[in-house]
Amino acid sequence: MKLNCPMPVLDYDIITLGHGSGGLLTNRLLDKTIFDILQNDKLETRHDGAILPLEGKYAFSTDSFVISPIFFPGGDIGELAVNGTVNDIAMCGAIPQYLSLGFIIEEGLKMEEFWDVLIGIKYACEKAGVQIVTGDTKVVEKGSGDKIFVNTTGIGVLHPKANIGSENIKVGDKIIVSGNIATHGVAILSVRKGLEFETTIESDTRNLNFIVKELLDEYGEDIHLFRDPTRGGVAATLNEIARDIQQGIELKQIALPIDSQVDAACEILGLDPLYVANEGIFIAFVDGSIADELLKKLKKMTYGEDAQIIGEVSSDHPGKVIIESAIGGKRVVNMQVGEQLPRIC
Repeated sequence: MKLNCPMPVLDYDIITLGHGSGGLLTNRLLDKTIFDILQNDKLETRHDGAILPLEGKYAFSTDSFVISPIFFPGGDIGELAVNGTVNDIAMCGAIPQYLSLGFIIEEGLKMEEFWDVLIGIKYACEKAGVQIVTGDTKVVEKGSGDKIFVNTTGIGVLHPKANIGSENIKVGDKIIVSGNIATHGVAILSVRKGLEFETTIESDTRNLNFIVKELLDEYGEDIHLFRDPTRGGVAATLNEIARDIQQGIELKQIALPIDSQVDAACEILGLDPLYVANEGIFIAFVDGSIADELLKKLKKMTYGEDAQIIGEVSSDHPGKVIIESAIGGKRVVNMQVGEQLPRIC
């Protein structure tokens, strides 16, 4: 359920170049929108940066979001920007706490749309338990952007039991995916101009930090790696890992969790679900001895009910990803050469 935040009365119906000038219009825009809806004690200092009370080791990540369209089934660019960086921090085995927020806004963006993006940001921050503590806003001439681009940078303290790294992966490790694959990419395509089609599919954009923390609390160093298969999908992520560890990865087609509507849409569009973007699932490489137990726990958790063990690490075919079909045939899952689905996140 999204937040009910009435839009304030503003001097303009659209963003103008003057709103990026650093003058009176800029201050009015920031005061009535960003500082109002995202208010907290650190942001309220309105300094060029934020002073944060961090101790010990921490993870730090940044990402930019250029998705088209900016509103889509199940989310929007603002919500996506928060969840994307929150999840990147969580994949490092850290607990995300603070984010910066940067906007590049195209002249002519409707104020109503900008406000809706901010509502998405506030909603996602509250769900993930993080704060926006600093940021920046720029306005570019009409035709120099595409409505709005968002950058988020995040920081979080490392979980005390986390030891996340591809160097920890070993032969016999099981590979778990936390939910249905390809949902986000298909949701975006369902509303993209020229490709619209009837569907109830919604993006899986969501924060994964709490589910990751709970797994680390219980299984600690037996979890060797977390990764979120966003652009390039599961195929790109697993190929990168296989290349890094110089071991083989063996998958089973029948084990891949995928919604029936998503599967049908991919078939119609000629897409392989393994290459389609995701935004609310992770891949975990875990010690084989605890894989079944971890999966059982994961399936009882919010966002984990569709989790499956999809394969394992093998000493055969180093550096390659192999998938076994339902009838026993095998093929290599290669890295995507080009961009299958541009502007997807």
